[in-house]
Amino acid sequence: LLMWTRIIINAVFGLFVFLVGATVVNAAAIGVSPVRVTLSDKQKIGTITVHNGGTEPVPMQLEALNWSKEEGEDVFTSTRELIVSPPIFTIPAGGSQVVRVGLRGAPDAKRELAYRIFLQELPPPPSPDFNGAKMLMRVSLPVFVLPKVAANPLLRWQAVRTSDGSLKISLTNDGNAHIQIINFSLSKPGSAQPWISQKASDYALIGQSLEWILPASVDFSIPESGSTIQLFAQTDAGDIEADVLVLP
Repeated sequence: LLMWTRIIINAVFGLFVFLVGATVVNAAAIGVSPVRVTLSDKQKIGTITVHNGGTEPVPMQLEALNWSKEEGEDVFTSTRELIVSPPIFTIPAGGSQVVRVGLRGAPDAKRELAYRIFLQELPPPPSPDFNGAKMLMRVSLPVFVLPKVAANPLLRWQAVRTSDGSLKISLTNDGNAHIQIINFSLSKPGSAQPWISQKASDYALIGQSLEWILPASVDFSIPESGSTIQLFAQTDAGDIEADVLVLP
């Protein structure tokens, strides 16, 4: 029985992502750098390099999609606003392929635009001698197009005690650019010891919200309503500190 298995990996932060796909007969290693593209009116073309560290050639296909969020879920729709070239290519074993990402029109005047590029490994021709499963890589890279004015996130944090005794931390981005929350921690004001640390790696696009539910535990007691907690977050826009009032 010939089976194909697809893995979807969102490259969200850093300079290099290393991916490994395995089959019962060989292994492919795909590297992509950088893992984010930023375009603007002055920089309408960007490049990414896809490297094949494996022992077999890897055919790949590219697709650019508009990226938005609805109720916290990613939504992708077709777009002609970005150009990716070449759209289909094969990377030889040990070789690389440069991909160009171009902006077809002008940036928005006031707000950042968000897209994602999907790099999909294509299955090789079927072989009658192959009987097993092969991993097919699908890599998702964010592309942001800066507006003509200054672009910055504008954040509103909120902490609410829920009916089941948990603490809901929410973030709303009212700015004109995205922000990526890498992680955050909570502590009492003036205390160097956090109550709890939370890994996130989530994007808040323009006008979108994120939320995290933190249940009470032995190490984390939910603060009383009306108290203030101090939040420290690491983001792709720099470190953030905020005092957050706990609401009932």
